[in-house]
Amino acid sequence: MNGIQGNINTFLDDIRVIIDSARSNAVRSVDFCRVQMYWQMGRRIFEEEQQGKDRADYGSYLIKNLAKYLQPEYGSGFSYRQLAFCRQFYRLYPIVNALRSQLNWTQYRMLIQIPDKDKREYYELETVNNCWTAREMERQINSQLYERLLLSNDKESVLAVARKERIPQSPLEIIKEPMYLEFLGLERQPAYYEKDLESAIITHLQHFMLELGQGFTFVARQKRIMLEDDEFFADLVFYNRLLRCFVVIELKTGKLTHQDLGQLQMYVNYYDRMEKLPEENSTIGILLCTSKNDTAVRMALPEDNKTILASEYQLYLPTQAQLIDEINIVRKMVEESRNFKNEEDEQ
Repeated sequence: MNGIQGNINTFLDDIRVIIDSARSNAVRSVDFCRVQMYWQMGRRIFEEEQQGKDRADYGSYLIKNLAKYLQPEYGSGFSYRQLAFCRQFYRLYPIVNALRSQLNWTQYRMLIQIPDKDKREYYELETVNNCWTAREMERQINSQLYERLLLSNDKESVLAVARKERIPQSPLEIIKEPMYLEFLGLERQPAYYEKDLESAIITHLQHFMLELGQGFTFVARQKRIMLEDDEFFADLVFYNRLLRCFVVIELKTGKLTHQDLGQLQMYVNYYDRMEKLPEENSTIGILLCTSKNDTAVRMALPEDNKTILASEYQLYLPTQAQLIDEINIVRKMVEESRNFKNEEDEQ
């Protein structure tokens, strides 16, 4: 009897997969039809606009009058603002066959509001590569993911990875500085326990991995490490399939110390010597902290260090002005660090 029930359950699961897949495909099909509709409208508006190009305000006049007739008949999806987006959409994506069926109109509408061509291409490619929802895409744009990656990488490398023309070779090509963990929902307070931070990350693991970057898979939480009679626990362990290595993450709710770096180095050494396979790359250690002394970090680690990273995190997403200020500060610190390294090399 149990065998028959098991067969029925398997059969039901198969049917559910078929139904869910068909529904998902139907939604995607409808979404892309909507994208094509707005593109066709944008093209027609643009063509009509060219007929009156001798009048500087003809485009605005045309769209306002079109919205006056369409909005009462078809609803808010045909407002003046929406029709202006349609025209901009066609101007930025003039080849209909180049439109991506994986993207919906909400996502395209966010893309066409990005004036920088390379930045727009980056978010378009990464949304498709990582199957971001519109909300995830909006969050990455608002957190200035592209700009944060440019702090430690050149634009050509960042775009080449997004285009899948090359595989990341360094953790700096993936890890961001700073990291924004506003999705954890932790209150801003003077002190909180590391276990609370860790528990919140596990609860929001998908969002945390999205912030971490490409290629991460979860391995362990509080990984137990026995060294003779001493017991240690690594907070979080991931594996990155692009870098082909383990990634050990330690969480600190205060300012980073050299003791923290030493502990993380021990965990990295353990994974290199006991867990990693010969064909895999060296383990990466990331220490997430609320603040750090970059000079102290540099002095505490070997000059040729490529595996231990210290990254600050914040529990809220700053305003755009604050983001720009913070990125400029980090950019200045990166430049100072490079100058310091160049001076050491010259000596």
